Formats: sequence, structure tokens, C-alpha cells
Amino acid sequence: MRKSIERYSQKIAMNILLFGKTGQVGSGLADHLQGLGRVVALDRGDVDLSDLIQLERVVINHRPDVIVNAAAYTAVDQAESDPATAELVNAKAPEVMARSAKKVGALLVHYSTDYVFSGSAEQPYTEANAVDPINVYGRTKLQGERAIAEQTDDYLIFRTSWVYSHRGRNFFNTMLRLAKERDELKVVSDQHGTPTYANLIAAATALILSRVGTDRPGDYSGIYHMTCTGMTSWYAFAKAIIERAGNTAVRIIPIPSNEYPTPAKRPKYSTLDTSKLERCFGIQLPAWRVGLDQCLTDANLAG
Repeated sequence: MRKSIERYSQKIAMNILLFGKTGQVGSGLADHLQGLGRVVALDRGDVDLSDLIQLERVVINHRPDVIVNAAAYTAVDQAESDPATAELVNAKAPEVMARSAKKVGALLVHYSTDYVFSGSAEQPYTEANAVDPINVYGRTKLQGERAIAEQTDDYLIFRTSWVYSHRGRNFFNTMLRLAKERDELKVVSDQHGTPTYANLIAAATALILSRVGTDRPGDYSGIYHMTCTGMTSWYAFAKAIIERAGNTAVRIIPIPSNEYPTPAKRPKYSTLDTSKLERCFGIQLPAWRVGLDQCLTDANLAG
């Protein structure tokens, strides 16, 4: 994707404001967006998303062509006991970004989640399927989607799923750490979705922006599903992570969700149909196992 970005970027020079530069997707974006123009990348030390007045001031002062919001409250279980903060970061802050983006004439790019769905489906969810979140995190992310659509007509929302990276705290790094500490791991096997390497999301976003350019996306504005392809369980994903990292000593045991209760309910099935993304932008992320191999290579852990 890097060569494609460079080819398209010769025609454009964007002023991009990135929120969440140290997160899983944000850290990749801070790199991939560089070829598109001037990038101002911020983290929570630069702007507190819970301070809505400060947030609006930052956008107005920078007057970007594009705002990319990779910041979010992603602690799914913690959100159950802290819904106010989750709503502030996942719903209110994107609302302010969208309103401010409209004031300065900017395109807003935002990320949402497969957890806006209940998990009762038996085939991949499309963007047209009814939403019905079953936890606070999913509910606040859905509120954010709706707030953006109410405040501006110039936005791209990318729903993704099971995001991981070799950076930060996530399932990928947790499994690698536990595999070194224990002889046996029990992992839920009855929740199904699509693991998606954060760097692939960042690369795809940059490529889309390079194609959209500084012109308004017009008919492209809306919600898109952006994940790797295929489907697996948390158990099978954990097994693939550990085995492909070269650890064959640890025993991985599949268990049902009721043997690993969590404060937040998880969808049993949350695979997303990504055909709209491919149809509109000509982009399809690779199979989740290919994404995992790329992550392991980037982490210098390929077995």
C-alpha cells in the first residue's frame, strides 16, 4: 500500500490533524499519513478529549483539511463501571470533532467497532444491518457514529474488529506474555470474529485518503466495514499467535464464555462484511492469518 500512497500523494498536499497518535491504529497512522502532506499528530498529553472546549479550540486553531480520530475509550469491561467517561470520549468528543470539522470545512475520519452489533447473526454483518449493542462500549461507539452523522455530511466512519498490534496492551501481546509465564492457557472458543492488524487499518485509511484527495468525498461519505477477511475464535486466534511465534510448549485449551465471565457481554458472532469498502474504494485487507504474520514480522517474532 505504501507505493500506492506515494503515487497518489504526488497530486495532493493535505493538512491533517490526527488524534490518538500513540494508540494501536494511531501509531500506524502517524507513519502512513506522512506521504499525504502536513500531519499534526496529538495524544492525550496534547489534548484531553474529555475537555470538549479545548478539543473544539484545537480543531478551529489548526483548521485542517482532514481530521483523523484514532482516539477512543477501548477498555470494554471497565466501561461497564465507568459509562460516563466512555460516553464522553466515544460519543461527545466525536460529536465536537464533527461540528468543528464542519466549521472549518474538514473531512472527519473516525473508527468504530463490530460491537455495535448484538452478535445474533449467522452471516457477516453489512453496513445496512440493524445495530443493537449489548455493552456500554458498543453503545457509546454507536452514539459517536450517530452524533457524527448529525453534525456533518463530510465523514468516513470505518468499523473494524478485534484490533491488535505488537505495540501496546491488547490480546496479541497478552497471549505472548501469558505463554511465557504459564504452561496452560484457557481461551474462549465460542465468540467469533475477525482479528485485524492495526497497521493494515492505518495503511488502508491513508490509501483511501490519497484517492479521495482534498476534494469532498461526496457520495462516499458514510460508514464502511474495514477488517481483515475470514473468521475465527479467540481460542484459534490465540493458538495461531503462540504457535506462529514459535512457542510449542504451552497447552491452549478451548472453553465456553460462561467459564470466563466478564463485566461486559461480548457478541457471539461479529464478523463484518467488507464488500462495500472494496466496491467503493477498491481496497480489501488480507486474510486475518496474513495480517498476523505481518504483525509477527514487524515485532521480529516470526517463527
